[in-house]
Amino acid sequence: MTTSSKYLIVGGGIAADAAVRGIRSLDREGRITVLSSELHAPYDRPPLSKGLWRGKPIRSIWRNTEEKGIDLRLGISAMGGDLASHRIVDSVGEVHVFEKLLLATGGVPRRLPSAAPYVVYLRTLDDYYSIRAHADQKREFIVIGGGFIGSEIAAALAAQACRVTILFPESGIGARMFPASLSEFLNDYYRDCGVTVLPFEKVSSVARTGDRLQVITASGKMLRADSVIAGLGVAPQTGLASALGLAVGDGIEVDKHLRTSAPDIYAAGDVANFHSQALGYRLRVEHEDNAIAMGTVAGHNMAGHLEQYDHVPFFYSDLFDLGYEAVGRLSGDMEVVEAWEEPLRKGVIYYLLEDRIQGVLLWNTWNQVDSARELLGRKFRPTYVAGHKAPVAGGGGNAFRRRIRSRHSRPGGAGRRGRDTYSGIAVAMRLTQHPCVTPPGK
Repeated sequence: MTTSSKYLIVGGGIAADAAVRGIRSLDREGRITVLSSELHAPYDRPPLSKGLWRGKPIRSIWRNTEEKGIDLRLGISAMGGDLASHRIVDSVGEVHVFEKLLLATGGVPRRLPSAAPYVVYLRTLDDYYSIRAHADQKREFIVIGGGFIGSEIAAALAAQACRVTILFPESGIGARMFPASLSEFLNDYYRDCGVTVLPFEKVSSVARTGDRLQVITASGKMLRADSVIAGLGVAPQTGLASALGLAVGDGIEVDKHLRTSAPDIYAAGDVANFHSQALGYRLRVEHEDNAIAMGTVAGHNMAGHLEQYDHVPFFYSDLFDLGYEAVGRLSGDMEVVEAWEEPLRKGVIYYLLEDRIQGVLLWNTWNQVDSARELLGRKFRPTYVAGHKAPVAGGGGNAFRRRIRSRHSRPGGAGRRGRDTYSGIAVAMRLTQHPCVTPPGK
């Protein structure tokens, strides 16, 4: 059987939904077919580790994409195709002829070797249902991974009065993204909230023993729980793109209009590798804001516009009573400048590369995302040297320090992970008026 569509979208996530809406804002009649390997219509993913654990109802996550007059095929994957004839073959053998194609295939969870039958990877709504069933019975959990998903689900489960152990190979929760001081503070904070925190631990095996699961770590620890969850990040799902002969690196490579290396084919969302104007290099972003903005632009361009994707995405997280929003690239390997209004509780952290701002972390600091976006790529310009105080421009004696990671440190530096190269008093917390940042255009 052959189906012809003006627009064919492969993927059933947030980017796909945004693309449908982008198309429909310009073309109300063109046939749109969506092939989704999921068994559920498109839904919001962030609530799976956030809002649904704080009382948000399931009905609130549905994006109602099907109401846009589309042909939504659930449980169907795209297997291959021929670009010259504009054809895609799906998993039941149907051929889809298209005028414009969007690949919004997202990512697949990175998995532990030989532990697949026993471990839940929180990626889909069905994964949430599986975890929720155990949580409602106050079962015991082991969470593997201290990154974005691991830290969120561990906090969510502990808040449900479940016994939770979180283990990871780094020194602290979020260590790949946060400076050592903040990451190690989170270890203690989680312990105070009832979570058993095991840093510097790698998993050797996961096995079933009776009606429970047993995790053995590389150091020899033997842990048991009713459920094991792994949050190890995702890999871009590029198999179809590779089979079609598209340019693929860390994701599907797209130009400024989100076009791939082949005519009439676009990519958006977690799988798309794009050039960031703000940062000056290519990257791939796995967050909701990027998926929505990118999907919308891709939909507009598929329907005839020629919009450039220049959005600076943000992301956010909730960790018990703490929370943050962030823009740009945050890496624990980068030089950071910490500006605390309340040490480790409220403040702003700047991530620098060659003294230019690559990312901004707004820790319990709200309504500043747009200001933070404006800072990316700008030069951070210290207005003081060690032992000299900066003038206070916004009131308050906020702790302000600059840290350089250990690979940049000089002998005699303080601490295991770096040294204070400057110390003084923070100035205005209003980001666009920060005296240590060059004004726009400089």
